[in-house]
Amino acid sequence: MPPDGPPPDVAVLVVILTVVEGELRVLLIQRSAPPDEGAWAIPGGALITNESLDAAATRKLAEETGVRDVFLEQLYTFSDLDDFAPAGAVAVTYFALVRHDGVRLAERSAWAPGWFAVNALPVLAFHNERVLDLARVRLTSKLEYTNAAYSLLPEFFTMSQLQETYESIMGRKLDKRNFRRRVLASDLLVVTQQTAKAGRHRPARLYRFASRTPVEL
Repeated sequence: MPPDGPPPDVAVLVVILTVVEGELRVLLIQRSAPPDEGAWAIPGGALITNESLDAAATRKLAEETGVRDVFLEQLYTFSDLDDFAPAGAVAVTYFALVRHDGVRLAERSAWAPGWFAVNALPVLAFHNERVLDLARVRLTSKLEYTNAAYSLLPEFFTMSQLQETYESIMGRKLDKRNFRRRVLASDLLVVTQQTAKAGRHRPARLYRFASRTPVEL
């Protein structure tokens, strides 16, 4: 039998991550009202009537970035992020991966959005650093057995671009030969007959993901 009383307050937060110039960045919103006015926070909000959690996360992602068909996955449910929330309130968190050049940030003076390096964050509201730490750990793990990086890369890319994306997320350099061997053995990639020339270097082979929807090995 369900407990008496109304259901708990539910907020949905979406950690929106991208890679820019070899740096993992996250989209944050500057709060324009108390509590924690002036601090930065992960985009989020309450559910609307008859809205599912996944639908709320998709809506929030589209409101902030203008994109929908990207990697988006539920992360964790927190019950202790907001010190001012009523008892029983929860925050259901998601994380999403977007290409920086495909994003159109919402234009507004209040509650303004901005990109920040994950390794150089401003003052965060509502213990949001805990959410970001978990999102990075989960994403790093995802790279080992999924094609999650497809959301951060164009349709066709070089092996160097793929490796740089992995290194940006993991925060460390990877051995070139080992990386190439591992990702090609995963069957997540397709070798194309196309090449791309960069500067004076010889043309580099282009690859694509076998699927641009989430796949697990």
